[in-house]
Amino acid sequence: MLYIRSLAFNFVFYINLIVQMILWTPYYFLSPRHRAWFVPKFWSRTSLWLYDKIAGTRSEITGVENLPEGSFILAPKHQSFWDAIAFFPFLRDPLYILKRELTWIPFFGWYILKMRMIPVHRGSRSKALKQVVVSTKQEMARNPRQLIIYPEGTRRAPGDEPAYKYGIVELYAQLGVPVVPVAHVAGLYWPRRKFMRYPGTIKARFLPPIPPGLGKDEFMDRLIGETEAACDQLLVEASQAPNPPSMPPTAVKRLAELAAAVKTKV
Repeated sequence: MLYIRSLAFNFVFYINLIVQMILWTPYYFLSPRHRAWFVPKFWSRTSLWLYDKIAGTRSEITGVENLPEGSFILAPKHQSFWDAIAFFPFLRDPLYILKRELTWIPFFGWYILKMRMIPVHRGSRSKALKQVVVSTKQEMARNPRQLIIYPEGTRRAPGDEPAYKYGIVELYAQLGVPVVPVAHVAGLYWPRRKFMRYPGTIKARFLPPIPPGLGKDEFMDRLIGETEAACDQLLVEASQAPNPPSMPPTAVKRLAELAAAVKTKV
């Protein structure tokens, strides 16, 4: 049954993407950008609704009160395709950094260009970072926008050792805006590089914003410490749910470490 529900959701998910991309094309490209945002946000919400109804996986996102007004950086954990679509409906005018090759894809690339995302050539990291800083400053000067960036870069399994990159530090220092960390363990339910979709409730939390102006080391310590502590809490909650999802080895190891730490304190 789990296999059938996973198969059905994956099929319907991509059909929903293709149909909506075609159906909304006239409205999307003829509308002003602020109105056109309705289309991808509607697609995101319908995708998560289908995820709930077909795969039996609810999405519970809390901490919306922690999102500041105006420009800021949203810094989610990156574990799953789920975290690529679940958060931007909560933002007024989200901004993504993405590989320039994505803009070459028919329809999809046109959709990206409409929203003035920031395509980069990743041949040189230092040059790419400088380009990102300049482009993001220009966008934030034109309109208050919310930059979504994954501090670890690539998807990592739940419970895995944190591997935060320096890019988030440089963006924080150069842009002078708050950073909102986002904790979740979506990789337990929508695993990376896997076909299966596990039922349950994906819990995610917008954490209190880290204010601008901190030193680089202090900022990084806060970002990692606060994000990982919240993820640990959500991992424990998921493991203690009435019908917990299958735990990858990284999650099993991290749960054992947390249990040992509790015993040591006692």
